Order: sequence, then structure tokens, then C-alpha cells
Amino acid sequence: MSDTDTNAHLIDEVREIWDAKAAFWDERMGDGNQFQLELIGPAVERLLALQAGERVLDVGCGNGVTTRRLAELGARITGIDSSARFIELARTRKTNHDERIDYQVIDATDETQLRALGEGQFDALVCSMVIMDMPVIDSLLRAARGLLKREGRFVFSIQHPAFNSNAVRLCGERSDDGTEQWVKITDYLDVPAGRGMGMPDEPISHWYFHRPLHVLFGAFFAAGFVLDGLEEPRFVTRPADEHHLNWSNMPGIPPVLVARARVG
Repeated sequence: MSDTDTNAHLIDEVREIWDAKAAFWDERMGDGNQFQLELIGPAVERLLALQAGERVLDVGCGNGVTTRRLAELGARITGIDSSARFIELARTRKTNHDERIDYQVIDATDETQLRALGEGQFDALVCSMVIMDMPVIDSLLRAARGLLKREGRFVFSIQHPAFNSNAVRLCGERSDDGTEQWVKITDYLDVPAGRGMGMPDEPISHWYFHRPLHVLFGAFFAAGFVLDGLEEPRFVTRPADEHHLNWSNMPGIPPVLVARARVG
């Protein structure tokens, strides 16, 4: 099987998996879980620096949690996802700003589908916690450069490649002085694609495609972007149970990375 055939198979499988568990994620995510509300959303909004009336593309919008929030902040926003089921669920979540929201079923790995949205139509692109779920990203980045207006920005969030991947485990040890928690990293540069759970008790695991920072940012640079903003959010709110293995009990380690790239 060629690399092209392998990628096509994975793209189809990724879409089928998210279709199968879209309802579970919609129910659990709603308008934001702790990761979204405390870490991801605020950092994305800071780096996006949205101006009312700007046109934004939300790539991999899922149930529309970011789409709805940016519409509330004044954006005219298009939310796209390859999962038709996710788009169906997103459309059922009504807001006071529905006239500013447009949902479409579009595969972000398909450059042709993306470019059909229109050259230079968007002030900004947002891609929140999606890139690590995509088998290929080069087509998205090439299309993104064309979709953006001059000086347009691309804000994205991902699991932190250095601290949060399939090669990382949360660990802890109890002692008379309390509980010490840490992350155990077995690899960073060569973590193969693999399945993993994104939420407790979800019905099926999904694919993760690890990219170390030089690979991730290298893809942006190759597509003509420059990086001009970066945050590594950490939890400030501590959980009630200090013994539970939880990112909130490790405030010195950021589980996500949020960055802003601009057309060079």
C-alpha cells in the first residue's frame, strides 16, 4: 500500500471514528469542559485578538464550542468538520448569534474542498485541538495561506508535544509529606501514530498523530507562515482530590500548547 493509500485509509477511519462518538463528545463537551474553559479557550482568544465583524474559519469545529464562543464575541464565523454527525449536532445548539454562524461538512485534509471556501475570505483561522488528530496537515496549511487575507492569522491549539502524547504517562507517589505527581516521558522525537482515549469512558479510542515541535512548526514555515505568538497554558484551579492523577495537580507542566502564525 502506498503512502497516499495509507493516508486515505486513515483519513476515512478518523472520520468514521468521530462520527461514531460525536454524540458522546457533544454531551460531555457541551459549551466547554475544564480544559476548554480554563486552558484552551482563553489562550486562543488572547492570541486571536478578535475584532468585531471579522470573518473567521473554525477548522475541525466539532460540536461548535469555539464557533459559538467566537460568534458571541462578534465574529462572522464558518465552522467546518469532516464529521457530518458533529456538524448536525453543532447546528442543534442554538445561540443568540446564529445569523453569524455557518456550518459546513468539509474535510480539512482536502485542499480542494478548503480552497472552495474562497481566496482571501478570512481574517483568521482557528484550529483548536485538531491538528494532532489529522494524519496529514500540509494540505490544510497550503490552503490556509490562500484563504487568509493579507496579514491574516492562524491560531491553533494542540496537546503539548513534549508533555502530552501517547508516549507520556501521569505518575504519582504518596508519602507522609503528601502526594508527588509527575509525567513519565518515554519518547518525544519518534512517537508513532496510535490510538488513545481523549475523555474518560468514551466508547471508542481515536488516532493521534504526534509531531515534535520542529516538525510541526517546520510544516507552517514551509507553507509560508511565520510564528509570532506562543502560550503554554497550565491549570491554576486545583482539584478537590490532591491524590488523583490529574493535570490540575501538576501546575508546573503545560498539557497544551497554543500558537499564532501569520502569513509571511
